[in-house]
Amino acid sequence: MREIVLGTAGHVDHGKTSFIRALTGIETDRLKEEKKRGITIELGFAYLDLPCGHRLGIVDVPGHEKFVKNMVAGVSGMDLVAFIIAADEGIMPQTQEHFEICRLLGVKQGVIVITKKDMVDEEWLEMVTEEVREYCEGSFLEDAPLVPVSSVTSEGMDEIRNLLDSFVAGQEFHEVHGPFRLPVDRIFAIKGFGAVITGTSMSGRVSIGDELRFYPMDMVAKVRGIQVHSSDVETVEAGHRTAINLQGVDTASVSRGMVAATPGTLLPGYMLDCGFLYLASNTKPLKHRARVRVHLGTAEIMGRISILDRDLLQPGESVGVQILLEEAVAVWPGDRYVVRSYSPVATIGGGEVLGNMPPRKRKRLTERDREENVKTFEILTGENVESKILLFLRERGIQGLTFDELAVRLGVFGKSLKKIITAPLSSRKIVVVDSATQRYLDKTVTDRVEQSMLGNLEQFHRENPLQAGLSKEELRSGLGKNVDQKVFHFCLSELRKKGLVVQEDSAVRLVSHQVALQADEKQLQKDLEVWYSKKKLAPATMRETLEHFSDYPVSLVKEVFALLLREEKLVKVSETLYYDAAAIELLALQVSEFIEKEGEIDAPRFKNLTGLTRKFSIPLLEYFDRIKLTIRVGDIRILRKKR
Repeated sequence: MREIVLGTAGHVDHGKTSFIRALTGIETDRLKEEKKRGITIELGFAYLDLPCGHRLGIVDVPGHEKFVKNMVAGVSGMDLVAFIIAADEGIMPQTQEHFEICRLLGVKQGVIVITKKDMVDEEWLEMVTEEVREYCEGSFLEDAPLVPVSSVTSEGMDEIRNLLDSFVAGQEFHEVHGPFRLPVDRIFAIKGFGAVITGTSMSGRVSIGDELRFYPMDMVAKVRGIQVHSSDVETVEAGHRTAINLQGVDTASVSRGMVAATPGTLLPGYMLDCGFLYLASNTKPLKHRARVRVHLGTAEIMGRISILDRDLLQPGESVGVQILLEEAVAVWPGDRYVVRSYSPVATIGGGEVLGNMPPRKRKRLTERDREENVKTFEILTGENVESKILLFLRERGIQGLTFDELAVRLGVFGKSLKKIITAPLSSRKIVVVDSATQRYLDKTVTDRVEQSMLGNLEQFHRENPLQAGLSKEELRSGLGKNVDQKVFHFCLSELRKKGLVVQEDSAVRLVSHQVALQADEKQLQKDLEVWYSKKKLAPATMRETLEHFSDYPVSLVKEVFALLLREEKLVKVSETLYYDAAAIELLALQVSEFIEKEGEIDAPRFKNLTGLTRKFSIPLLEYFDRIKLTIRVGDIRILRKKR
């Protein structure tokens, strides 16, 4: 069953860890330095068993400004925030930064906790409460419950437990479908067991014995054991604080920021199309290609923000941007991110990933290109999944996308994607060019390939009027190296179905193309027919033929010769022997009658029958085998079937 995860947020020394200890009885500060300094440095974890029967996972985040990147790693998996503000200090710098981070990462619900109630009088507490309510106006915490508590006396803790119980009991618990994903926030080793990772599972499920790939690396490990809140389990689903014991990797190979996921469900990349909010609290505009720190899941990566439609982004503005990263990431559309400035380090904005494998978008564009960029981001931010499919396929062009690649681009998998893709397939907006891999192309792309094929055939017929058509391989190579065999054969099949082209053996021609001979060409055709007819079963070589018709250009003789072969007035017996078709037909009749009478024929008897030398008789016998008139059995030949 899916678990709800509660996370803390708030300024350093405002009592987040003490609040969790008073609420759950669990100490989340585990490091010696944390206990010595009295502040949280790394993420801490606890849980709370509620009266409704559910267990609430809890993540305690550091409040000090030096450890905000650790705080972001913890917030990435939370459903609910306990927004902590100390009664004796009120709203402080990290209170504001943590608030913005929660908002940017899409946290929708929470409870406001005023800690250290025992350290102030009622009048002061009322003033701080009013300040907090004003600060939260218009935000996701505007209507959130506000509870003053004391971690020393436990005052207010029962009210917090009841609020959390009511919240969790009112949730509809359904599995977050899709492949398993877990951003790694901690990695350590246990003697005798090996490497262990922890994190909050975001989707899907994983079981002991399954394999996980650690993105963006190409590294796979097997799940050896799973724990949820120190209890061994066979399978874990989305939403749980999870520890996974791994087989096949060591602690040096895995680090915070990696994503442990079902193999084949993510694609590492260096560019992201994103919706970006530049916080109104910023004091100066953001420059195009500003170097920033990008927090995705539990990862912090350096990158640049490409502002596509302007040079400066003013505080409070939202816009579609392309983020160019210095290290590869593996995300799905819909994942949230936070951006912090390079130096001095502060949270400046963030938003939602819209495209995880986009083509490079450049700033210096024509007006048409700018309009195309605007249209692209309108599609990416919209709800129409079919439009997104068509966009991703157009971006990939002639390469297209397989079903699995499309699933990663959309973040939609299995039966859900099959259902979505049915409509554009039925309407022929997209086509399958390779059934084995379920590779899709936008129909406009294959339409362009088909038009190119028709244009190439028209040009070929115009330049070679006596040739029947263009060989398939020449037709394909004329389209460029990007058009592979699968796409070519699909488009050729489509043109045949439409009745626009005809394929005869390996040659392709337009339906409208007919060989039309000029007067001198017709005479040459007639003379060639007579020439081979007179030769009967002792034909001339091609060299002798070209010498005999030397008054004509060699290329023309060869073209007319090829025409006679296509029209089956000549027969090719071997690479060097060509016969008059009527002579071969008569010989085939003689051979059939001889075998019907004698039961068989061999080379000597064939020589006696025809009077031909071995030079001609052996190729002719092999030809009759090839056209399946006869079949060879040892040194003799018999009829394949009676006439």
